[in-house]
Amino acid sequence: TLTGGTFWLKTCCAASLPSVMTKGTTSQGKRGKRNTMQCRRCGKVSYHIQKKRCAACGYPAAKRRSYQWSQKAIRRRTTGTGRMRHLKVVARKAKNGFRTGAAPPSKKKAARAAAAGK
Repeated sequence: TLTGGTFWLKTCCAASLPSVMTKGTTSQGKRGKRNTMQCRRCGKVSYHIQKKRCAACGYPAAKRRSYQWSQKAIRRRTTGTGRMRHLKVVARKAKNGFRTGAAPPSKKKAARAAAAGK
């Protein structure tokens, strides 16, 4: 049986108590807001609109966000995992000795010189 005080709490104050959040209809109305958007630098949806800071790369900070406690994250975004638009050109030029304005040496002449040296 209910005592007088408990009965009063259950009947009178039930309307003023906050409703318990459920997974159903009541929580569906709170899904419209967007806290994050796509970052300009890393492309992840980690740029917080109010904070104006990317949680993944740290944009707009000059240095990229990386921590030694997450070696796997560093491995995912290190040099060589992307297109390397400039660096692959530099690697090719380095292989040829950074020659500028000159035609590449003839392969026929190199073959003749190698044959004559034997």
